[in-house]
Amino acid sequence: MGIKKGANEDRVYLFEQMPIPGAVRKLAIPTILSSLVMVLYNLADTYFVGLLNLSKETAAVTLAAPLLLAFNAVNNLFGVGASSMMSRALGQKDIETVKKSSAAGFYYALASGLIFSLVYTLLQNPFLTLLGADEGTAAATAEYLKWTVSFGAAPAILNVVLAYLVRAEGASLHASLGTMSGCFLNIILDPVFILPWGLHMGAAGAGLATFISNCAACLYFFCLLYFKRRTTCVCVKPQMAKPDRRVLAGICAVGIPASIQNLLNVTGMTILNNMTASFGESAVAAMGISHKISMVPMQIAFGLSQGIMPLVSYNFASRNHARMKKGFWYTARISLGFMACVTALLCLGSGMVVRMFMKDEAVIGYGTQFLRGFALGMPFLCMDFLAVGVFQACGMGMKSFVFAILRKIVLEIPALYLLNALVPLYGIAYAQCAAEIILSAVAVAVLTRFFKAAQKEGMEAGTGTPAKKGTISDN
Repeated sequence: MGIKKGANEDRVYLFEQMPIPGAVRKLAIPTILSSLVMVLYNLADTYFVGLLNLSKETAAVTLAAPLLLAFNAVNNLFGVGASSMMSRALGQKDIETVKKSSAAGFYYALASGLIFSLVYTLLQNPFLTLLGADEGTAAATAEYLKWTVSFGAAPAILNVVLAYLVRAEGASLHASLGTMSGCFLNIILDPVFILPWGLHMGAAGAGLATFISNCAACLYFFCLLYFKRRTTCVCVKPQMAKPDRRVLAGICAVGIPASIQNLLNVTGMTILNNMTASFGESAVAAMGISHKISMVPMQIAFGLSQGIMPLVSYNFASRNHARMKKGFWYTARISLGFMACVTALLCLGSGMVVRMFMKDEAVIGYGTQFLRGFALGMPFLCMDFLAVGVFQACGMGMKSFVFAILRKIVLEIPALYLLNALVPLYGIAYAQCAAEIILSAVAVAVLTRFFKAAQKEGMEAGTGTPAKKGTISDN
């Protein structure tokens, strides 16, 4: 069946005619809310496990984080890759490609989740060693990962990928409701499964709550796609997922660099956790708490960058470069202003915030210093998010890949070793800040050049001179 005319007109108005502030709000606010709620439910795991006042249980959740972060490698490959392809195809009014891209993203993500579960389950002990678990933390970490990875990899991945696919056609609110439904359920279940007055499962209870909530979010998306089957461009019919070289190339061009970027993030976090583990369980618990607190404002900035991706993709593909540029700089001003305020607040009140999660004085002492280090890098990090979001939206996977290499391999990981040598333990919390200061300057320079090229192409098109195909994406 075809797409109803009214639904198509709404999409065209949103992407082509709605005033920029309104379009950014409509696309970004639901994405920000879902990103924020997702972080809050991650914080809920740490918070309720922390109420047990057992550092090994809190450390287990922290040590498992890199493996759960690795899910985002699949999310980025098939979620970011397929959604970018979908939005660009919408800009070119190519509905067939939109459907093929969404079906490919869905089924390849499902297969990847099942493989992820199988590999971890077969190689559990080597994974635990790699994550930095020792005799004191291995059992709790294994129990947490049993639910979140062995049983839960597929629903955790599909939950996020489906949100990307739904958001690609401008249905940002529905995408966010699906994600948030699972998050709220997780927050409700956490105390029941973790604390002594409930099932008293500790870290394992946090894992079980996460598994159930991800399954619930997937159910929401399946119901949504069924009820909107006559109006949505998102397709999960198996026959539409047949290999198509052009579609797969478009997905992989953006998705593979985004996936590699995430794997590098996992590598960086694993190194960070292993460095911290040598200073004891209290340091690991403090690092986990500080990192998750810092993720709240970071996810707001990330939500902004991801929320405007469909707007950037659509207008890039339809060559409305002036609207694309205006939408980006409007978003950048909001993101930078917000992150600057958050940095000031966290630097002043870091000790008070960490104390909300654990009463152990050693953890509070470590966490206060760690949180300040993370906070100082936030205004610079938001420019990195925005730059990478533009590259992904426009199909420029190589640029996002170069940024990932610069961020982790060239800058952040060497900074971890250098700062840990200069200021043992405390220095590693400032590695991200040191890397992002340099990378944000590079981002501004590259984006300025990109928008100048876009403006030139738009002027050529406006005067009737055909712009060279691929001009901007090859810069």
